[in-house]
Amino acid sequence: MTSGRGPNDDVQATERGSISDVPGVRVGHWTDIAGLTGCTVVLCPAGTLGSGEVRGGAPGTRETDLLRPGTLVQEIHAVLLTGGSAFGLAAADGIMRFLEERGLGFDTGVARVPIVPAAVLFDLGVGDPSSRPGPDQGYAACAAATTEVHEGNVGAGTGATVAKVNGPAGAVKGGLGTSSRRDGEVVVGALAAVNAMGEILNEDGTLLAAMRPTADAEADPGHQPGSTNTTLVVVATNARLTKERAHLTALAAHDGIWAAVRPAHTIWDGDTAFVLATGHVDVDQRTLEALATSAVADAIRRAVLAAEGIPGVPSVRDLRAAGA
Repeated sequence: MTSGRGPNDDVQATERGSISDVPGVRVGHWTDIAGLTGCTVVLCPAGTLGSGEVRGGAPGTRETDLLRPGTLVQEIHAVLLTGGSAFGLAAADGIMRFLEERGLGFDTGVARVPIVPAAVLFDLGVGDPSSRPGPDQGYAACAAATTEVHEGNVGAGTGATVAKVNGPAGAVKGGLGTSSRRDGEVVVGALAAVNAMGEILNEDGTLLAAMRPTADAEADPGHQPGSTNTTLVVVATNARLTKERAHLTALAAHDGIWAAVRPAHTIWDGDTAFVLATGHVDVDQRTLEALATSAVADAIRRAVLAAEGIPGVPSVRDLRAAGA
């Protein structure tokens, strides 16, 4: 078990930008390579406003209701993306402990309550189903947080797989990816944990990670995948936003998911997008949404390109090397 650095250090986020290009944003991982699970935390600078949008029919989330426009809480202190299915939500307790020790949280008058929205992906069928991120692992991810964001089989992407339309036997390795876009002084970064049922598309619409044929699919053309899929996204920006505008940006983040994953937002996916705005630069909404859509789609593609194969689940790089 490790925290911080991942196994794919040859694929550096600095080549094409990362979510930590937004000043003050840091990312930390806890990774269990043997159990094939992990968690990833995005730590926010003070005063960060947050919103989000949950889509698909199989979400696993925590503290997402307060992200809706019209709700009381404005400031977000961290976001958790985690493996371990619903069990992994316990990692948020460790993140709250880390933040409380530093005096961070929503001031209730009697205590500061850290606001940590979270979302899970299902990786129990890939590695050891008894290995799940918990409070200690969430705390460790915070302690490991840095501006250097590693990709591939790390954190919440450790046990991620994609292209499961034919079922898990035909899957390709997914992972964690990040990217960023700029327009003048505006920076928009994205982080994606990609565990989608759908295939992953290149920017030109061709297949990047395609489902592999399986005997089960050939025998049962009516096969339907289980509710074990999800693409989780965090978008961060230095833009000055209202909660309503942040929510609109979360909708644009889902456009980025749709641009890179087909199908997306199905009854078997729990696709979730969070938006964090640190509030330093003015930008028009159209520009912001275009940057978010592009950064999210690129982060998703980078997640599968950075991933390494695991037993029974080849990576895109494995398939290319084999000429598949």
